[in-house]
Amino acid sequence: MTNKKIPDIIIGRLPLYLRALERMTTEGAIVTSSKELGEWVGISAAQIRKDISQFGEFGKQGTGYNIDFLSKKLREIMNIDRVWDVAIIGAGDIGHGLARYQGFLDRGFRVALAFDIDPEKIGTKIGDVVVEDISKMVVSINDADVKIAMIAVPADNAQDVAEKLVKAGVKAILNYATIIINVPEDVRVQYIDPATHLQWMTYYL
Repeated sequence: MTNKKIPDIIIGRLPLYLRALERMTTEGAIVTSSKELGEWVGISAAQIRKDISQFGEFGKQGTGYNIDFLSKKLREIMNIDRVWDVAIIGAGDIGHGLARYQGFLDRGFRVALAFDIDPEKIGTKIGDVVVEDISKMVVSINDADVKIAMIAVPADNAQDVAEKLVKAGVKAILNYATIIINVPEDVRVQYIDPATHLQWMTYYL
């Protein structure tokens, strides 16, 4: 794989390609083309060829892409050819739903730790994970060498939680709190705010 800087927008499309390839596999397909893949994800064939070529040549003109091979390469590129442990901070409605979601493991992630500040939630079990006291978060995450966390706490608490996660060695944060958090440059943050996406869509209604 190349070490050149790949635009974020391209990285963001790779999971879409992988999901489409996995769906094709379940339908018994062995080979696909950029045109067919584009129809699955709503992106032009030329854009797909351009995106994939950023990482090497994985198909042949006239014969297309071997689905298993391309899927394997995309997993390697996205570093999900392994299972990543994830910590969830906040065991409320969102955190509870995330901890119980069965789709993570198939896509390279396992909820390994969960934390909350509420004494009534601490010690309870969500799926296979026991909710720990948030005061133990830094030590527990550090000891388990977890690098990915999801923040599902109220906005007022999100920055404090993020700073503790950085202290614990977390390098990737998925933030469900409705606030922008400040972290060092070497920590990656993605924001999930359904209301923002709904507001974006209502513009077109």
